Amino acid sequence: MIVGFIGSGNMAAAMARGWAASANGPTQMLFTDSGSGRATALADEVEGRAVDSNENLVEGADFVVLAMKPKDLADVAASIPSPFAVMSLLGGTALATLFEQFPDSTVIRLMPNLAVETGRGVIAAAHPQESDPKVIADGLALLESLGKVVELDDSLMDAATAVMGCSPAYFAVVADALAKAGIEDGLEPEDALTMVAETLSGTAELLKRRTPFEIQVAVASPGGSTEAGLEALAAGGAAEAFEQAAISSLRRMREG
Repeated sequence: MIVGFIGSGNMAAAMARGWAASANGPTQMLFTDSGSGRATALADEVEGRAVDSNENLVEGADFVVLAMKPKDLADVAASIPSPFAVMSLLGGTALATLFEQFPDSTVIRLMPNLAVETGRGVIAAAHPQESDPKVIADGLALLESLGKVVELDDSLMDAATAVMGCSPAYFAVVADALAKAGIEDGLEPEDALTMVAETLSGTAELLKRRTPFEIQVAVASPGGSTEAGLEALAAGGAAEAFEQAAISSLRRMREG
């Protein structure tokens, strides 16, 4: 299976690195860019191939990943032959819009998060029920080598983006704050960040088995240090702030 990336920015790079490290990734990856030089650098990093034009990339790929800026969709579509299958990373771009530009292609709309680079990502995917089932199955199988695939209705993709596409940045804010507190009290920076990162990873596993409330209760003994910290978070409006972050991201996406 050959995958071609039109655009070689951060999310394209994360997917390419994840696939390069997977035994079940594409047999080859092709890359273009708009003149930044990122395609060549990324191709060298993951042992792929930079291609001199989007047209040549489409002709050589089984799946074409749209990873350029959403505003460039119409121009790119007009400049290339109809791809066999399209995976779109274009934020805020509905399936109906993609079909207008690629009426003869099988189209899957995606929203991955950055953790696909590690093979532990989450990928929201939307596709029409009438799509070719074998092509869809092949595409989803490729994506499953990057992490957990959640199939959604197209109307829910913006909400998914706000919940899991943006949230690695929010978790990074938490990690940075906790690590800094440890550093200020004497921990080495590397040790502090390692402990926070491993704690986040372990808590993620717990969340697959217990509700958020159950975890809070299990950790916070009455009158203890965790309870004091939770009280400080409540007083600072932390939960409301994170909820507002997701709402603000959703609002920005819908504004276009």
